[in-house]
Amino acid sequence: MTTGLSAADGEDIEAPGRGFHSSLAGADAPAWGWARGLSTRRLGFPSWTGIWRGLRDEVAAQADRAFLWTPVAFGVGAALYLGVHTEPPLWPCVVAAAVAIAGAVAVGRWGRTRTLAILASLVAVMVCGFCAGKLRTDIAAAPIVPAGIGVVPMDGWVVDVATPSEHGERLLIAPTWIAGLSPARTPKRVRIVVKPGDVLGPGSPIHVMALLDPPPGPAAPGAYDFARDAWFDGLGGVGVALKPPQIIDLEPPPWRLQLGMAVNSLRWSLAQHLASDLHSLMGDHDGGAVGLAVTVTTSHEDWLDPQSRDDLRGSGLAHMLAIAGLHTAAVSGFVFFALRLLVAAWPWLALRVNGKKVAAIGGLIAVLIYLTLSGAHPPARRAAITASVAFLAILFDRRAVSLHSLAIAALGIMLIEPEVVISPGFEMSFCATASLVALAEIWPMRHRAADLPWYLAALQTARDWTVGMLMVSFVAGAATTPFSIQHFNRIANYGMFANLTADILAAMVLMPALTLGILLQALGADHAVIAPFLAVAGVAARGIVAIGHLFSNLPGAKLSISSAPTIALIVSYLGIVFACLWRGRLRWIGVPLSCAVAFWPRPAPPVAWIASDGGDAALVVAGKAVALKPTGHAYAIETWAQRRGFDLPSDPAKAQAAIADCNRLHCAPIGPAKPAIAAWWTRRKPKPDALGDLCKGADILILKADVAPPDACKQALLLGPTDFAKGGAAEVFPGGGTGHGAGWRLVWSQPLRGERPWVR
Repeated sequence: MTTGLSAADGEDIEAPGRGFHSSLAGADAPAWGWARGLSTRRLGFPSWTGIWRGLRDEVAAQADRAFLWTPVAFGVGAALYLGVHTEPPLWPCVVAAAVAIAGAVAVGRWGRTRTLAILASLVAVMVCGFCAGKLRTDIAAAPIVPAGIGVVPMDGWVVDVATPSEHGERLLIAPTWIAGLSPARTPKRVRIVVKPGDVLGPGSPIHVMALLDPPPGPAAPGAYDFARDAWFDGLGGVGVALKPPQIIDLEPPPWRLQLGMAVNSLRWSLAQHLASDLHSLMGDHDGGAVGLAVTVTTSHEDWLDPQSRDDLRGSGLAHMLAIAGLHTAAVSGFVFFALRLLVAAWPWLALRVNGKKVAAIGGLIAVLIYLTLSGAHPPARRAAITASVAFLAILFDRRAVSLHSLAIAALGIMLIEPEVVISPGFEMSFCATASLVALAEIWPMRHRAADLPWYLAALQTARDWTVGMLMVSFVAGAATTPFSIQHFNRIANYGMFANLTADILAAMVLMPALTLGILLQALGADHAVIAPFLAVAGVAARGIVAIGHLFSNLPGAKLSISSAPTIALIVSYLGIVFACLWRGRLRWIGVPLSCAVAFWPRPAPPVAWIASDGGDAALVVAGKAVALKPTGHAYAIETWAQRRGFDLPSDPAKAQAAIADCNRLHCAPIGPAKPAIAAWWTRRKPKPDALGDLCKGADILILKADVAPPDACKQALLLGPTDFAKGGAAEVFPGGGTGHGAGWRLVWSQPLRGERPWVR
């Protein structure tokens, strides 16, 4: 304790500062300018005036960060457009945008406060985001195959080999002719599933007999809408090839299509050669390394086995399968630092050029090349724009990694594709990046002693790196958790530890080794020179898959959580953004708001589900979703169960046999499960007696055939082809009115989608 008196002679010690009178020492006590008297007075609450002054000061401090809110306002406008129930006309959107811009200019010129001018500008940007969404929808308009087109012959060009499905490989085709459709009604692209041995590479002219359908809507009310994404991708139909595709002669396609197929052919050839080389180095038992290495290089998942894919997803490493920020940053960052090191190692060159800017140019070139090799899918495009903004900032002597550069990247992406604002990939990647940049802003910078022994300095460095990496993994994981819950309904409990190890291995070893190996191969190097780099990449890929397997199979590795209402996701989204962009103590308000998805009360779940075509149904029995046709709409049932937080039975056939007597024609309810659902699965009309037997004890009757039910079915709720064509998939809830099927209430998917161009 400092007394203010000299221990030697008891004299006062003079110190600078304003003196004060100590009440404890008495009236004659000396005034010590640097000491304080002991006070036991309780601190009072701040006055309303103080609170208002603090809020005003914090709001004023945001003026220099106004631009950071521009992409937020633009995204809000685009999200509002995508969320409206009825498609708005274009001209009111354009007029509203013009009026909002004029108003913002007027307020900025004649307004009294800067805050009001900023708010007016953000409102104008929001209206422009709404207008941009409408323009994007109209520009993306393309024909869609009609419902019920059935099995048709088709000619076209193989544009790309898409991500495989559970039933086979997928081919993306640019059709030139589809039987029964005029050229004006022929879609730009269709995607079909073929058997693994029937894959033909990009650029192949083919004839195929396929069962086609328009892109399907949500598997359940409020679930993921594939048809909406297909609209913006120009995908007008999906289907299954009934016979192997055959090579034919076709007229030369347009030059843009030729260029795209040439690039995809190069990617497919690179994927085949890379898989072959890695197989020769690692053998057949590669532990999933070959598939992962090919995936992160070309985005082709055709060599990745299902078990490795499930392990990566279950451990929180699903981002490894989508070429995005991690991969682009690793490749371009490696090129950047390698070029900067090479320039610095050549003194003659280092004295004549700016090594940092030369490296930035090399990084930009690496971004463009990797974007091309990866197929330029939406996550890769977003990552490429973000990395390009960072390298351009270096070239123009600006800070490369900052919230401003991130805002520019986000705004650039949404200007091109406004629909990404509701994409899980966009939400997760930009919220994670923004949270890390915000963490860097508040992270304390410590200065080490210059004369510290090397072993102590090494320990401090190891400590700082460990703490830093743990914080990076924790913050990024926390920023993406709300979207993981809402869109994928799962939390990888060990995801932070899995990412902490796997991301370092991918960024430091896998991607640099693949970059060097492919670069040497492009330069025509001998296989003996390339092999060591590919071997290192293979070992790193095997390690990443092993990490995924380890953390996905630990006890309690995965936690399933049902989706929250949409308003909860909006609150979490804005909470994360507010915590990242706001300057001042109020930013911490965003932290509890970001947890809204996790803690928002869930409404009572449904008790049954019915497929959009009436071809399947499922009941909830003891918390498990039991399908009436276990081998039917497996993906749709899994999607619905996952979204609602239900488990699937380990033996689906046994679980189904306990609640219904089913065959390929019909299902009759047995047992106490409610609602009791009876179904006629075929379009062939049944005999009245057959329907009468099905209706005994049934609460709901599903009919795919267009037939009037007999009097014996009057007590059941009848659902026929017209109902499914109009309503889509349905969820069944307890409660309802009087009449047929009293006691049960249905919620349909189509009314929730509204009247939009992608809704059929």
